[in-house]
Amino acid sequence: MRNRLSIHPFFKKATVRSFPYPDAGSPDLRSPARYLWWLARAELGTLLAGVLFGSLWTVCQALTPFVLGKAVDQGIVAADFSRLLQWVALLIGLTLVQSAAATLRHRVAVSSWMQAAFRSAQVIGHKVTRSGDALPQKFSTGEVVSTAASDAMRIGEIYDVFARLSGSVVGFLLVAFLVFQSSWQLGTVVLVGVPLCGAMLLFVIRPLQSRQKEQREAAGKMTALGADTVTGLRVLRGIGGEHIFVQRYRERSRATQLAGNKVAYSLADFDAAQVLVVGVFSVAFTWIGALQALSGQIETGQLVALYGYAVFLVSPIRTASDAVSRYIRAHVGARRIIDVLATPSAVHDGETTVPAPGGPSALVDTTTGVLIQPGELTAVVCADPGESANLARRLGRFEDAVLREAHVRWGSAALHLVPLGQVRSRIVVSDADPQLFTGTLREELDPTGRHSDEQILAALDVASAEDVLDGLENGLNDEVAEKGRSFSGGQRQRLALARAVLTDAEVLVLVEPTSAVDAHTESRIAEQLRASRSAPGDTTVLVTASPLMLSVMDTVLFLVDGKVAATGTHRELLATVPSYRSVVIRGEGMDGHASDGHASDGHEEDLQMTNEGGL
Repeated sequence: MRNRLSIHPFFKKATVRSFPYPDAGSPDLRSPARYLWWLARAELGTLLAGVLFGSLWTVCQALTPFVLGKAVDQGIVAADFSRLLQWVALLIGLTLVQSAAATLRHRVAVSSWMQAAFRSAQVIGHKVTRSGDALPQKFSTGEVVSTAASDAMRIGEIYDVFARLSGSVVGFLLVAFLVFQSSWQLGTVVLVGVPLCGAMLLFVIRPLQSRQKEQREAAGKMTALGADTVTGLRVLRGIGGEHIFVQRYRERSRATQLAGNKVAYSLADFDAAQVLVVGVFSVAFTWIGALQALSGQIETGQLVALYGYAVFLVSPIRTASDAVSRYIRAHVGARRIIDVLATPSAVHDGETTVPAPGGPSALVDTTTGVLIQPGELTAVVCADPGESANLARRLGRFEDAVLREAHVRWGSAALHLVPLGQVRSRIVVSDADPQLFTGTLREELDPTGRHSDEQILAALDVASAEDVLDGLENGLNDEVAEKGRSFSGGQRQRLALARAVLTDAEVLVLVEPTSAVDAHTESRIAEQLRASRSAPGDTTVLVTASPLMLSVMDTVLFLVDGKVAATGTHRELLATVPSYRSVVIRGEGMDGHASDGHASDGHEEDLQMTNEGGL
């Protein structure tokens, strides 16, 4: 996410801000209030600027009735034209300063809002990319998206209103002082009446808080269901189950609407209470002032000023109530964000770490007895795909909690104690359900931008994916749709293989990289992959049962009941281990693949869409 605040060119060089931040910082997750305070500290300079401009803005407003009253008494009533001109000139000056301060206050307030919102969205994004499988196991995709997109913006609102609230407090105190100069009775009414009016509104705000929380939870569930439905929409239509999910979404939508209606009722009560309370205060304040003017306690100009003060004091009351309402929404949003950020990551650098091996080293999985020798192409075959997939996850360090019980050694070091950055840069796992993201194909295949177009094309050749590129109008500059939905299942699989090859990882673990391609294409991929991973120190691990891929492997490890039962080449195991032979030819025809690559692609895509849709 990247945003720029557009302002006048005169100020651009000095004041433009770029997002995201180089370092968003470590949030305080002990409570919603502490999280909001952490955000405030992170933008303290901007908030102080907002206080300054907001105070200047409201001081000008508060002084306007005072100057107007003086103009009436000393200019109009006293028939002194020169004094009238002086007060009018001062009134014009206050108006100009107020206009400038209002512009700057609004600009700073929006900046505060955006900084808080984007910083929250950024820490959520960092959490998503660093939590492994922990976050998807606790929250649905829709819930996380709603937290980043909705709750982050709601949090920003409290910093937007902060400048106005601070200025309102300063303006209120100034008006109270000025009113005391005219009448101590009216000054007491201001000092006591304004806070009392604000306190009375709290009785209406409390129900609003609980109803907004209910509405937020209902909206989150609806967003989550919508995201899941869209993901599996194609399969739903194919099996005739679309109406079931539509009905579920309709029910969630209705529940969200009813929760929103309750919030609207509370907001209507809140607005009505504001009008009533503020109106009663203004009428009472003006009535007392009029009585004092009739009795001669105050002059005509002072009465005019008091009426202006009564109008002005409406603003602090409304601003205070608005700030409380926004704080409630921000508090609810902060709690949701904390729930996401406080989810323990599946992988992280512990307090105690050991150095990574200095060069290519063996990987040993103590649970299965699998030994991956450096510089070799090794295949893992298992009758239970779940066991081999779990092995790949352990080799890639997907969950530290698992590795504490089922150790994997990298050289002489325990894998879960090696600095995470070293593991991620040197060991890459491409799983059976690869994800493609929105962006150009070049960015998709080479996210770091370290490779030339020639190197990218070479990786596409290894994955036998040149036809995918040929079918795109803009080549590597063509935009990839969300999750690569414009490609078939087999095309996505080959593009993911090319991306994995481009990582140049020391250890590359590929889980069923060719399950969605035809035999001819797979044979070509097998030969090209072996050639591309033949450099000294390149270690490649394939989790597969495809005879064509197994035939080019240096070593094949056959797992039975979670343990290595046999080791050798593909031909050796075929000849000596009957159970191995039954696994690699099980359920296959002559070559084990569909005769037409496109038919295979479509079948794989339907399987993937079924998994994504949760059916």
